[in-house]
Amino acid sequence: MLTTLVASSKGGCGKSTLVTQLASHWAQAGQHTAIIDADRQGSSFRWATLRPDSVPGVLALEGGRKSLQRLPADTQQLLIDTPAGSGERELEPYLEHADVLLVPVLPSAFDLHATLGFIAELQQVNRIRRGKLPVALVANRLKPWTHASQDAVTELTELSPFPIAAQLRDSQAYVLLSALGKGIFDYQSEQVRSHQQDWKALLRWIKRPS
Repeated sequence: MLTTLVASSKGGCGKSTLVTQLASHWAQAGQHTAIIDADRQGSSFRWATLRPDSVPGVLALEGGRKSLQRLPADTQQLLIDTPAGSGERELEPYLEHADVLLVPVLPSAFDLHATLGFIAELQQVNRIRRGKLPVALVANRLKPWTHASQDAVTELTELSPFPIAAQLRDSQAYVLLSALGKGIFDYQSEQVRSHQQDWKALLRWIKRPS
């Protein structure tokens, strides 16, 4: 089982978007996929319960250490959605089980500042410090044609010890599909496939050899 932990100290940065889109990808690939939603808002949990019969299902469990014990034995992909403002203490139940940790960040001064502080805290986590838990950033809701997005990516690249695994463009498609319990990998239209391309680098990073 591959366990992907998604965390950030900043709310509204796209943690649930990462979790649900990756879940739709792996479900469509025929893998038994589950989500543990530890966020009180329950966005990822609600998304999984909304998935229609026309697409592969994703198991959803509400968060907490005991959720890990309730996973089916045949689970192949596990995604963990965490609350905003989580620090090492709140993440501790999941850090020891995670295979990779993703940190989404938006291209704004407030988000960059908060993320860099969170990164500094992550560097003190024992498993991360010893290189046992790979960490990557995901630049989210970018408008690549703007200086703000370009500058944000440059600053992250220069200041973060962790790589940027993906740069995801801003799109209303994520909002509209999430309300239906779907993701961009549940469709194969030309327009949606262009957004799927944004995720290829992230999927390669997650699947890279240990």
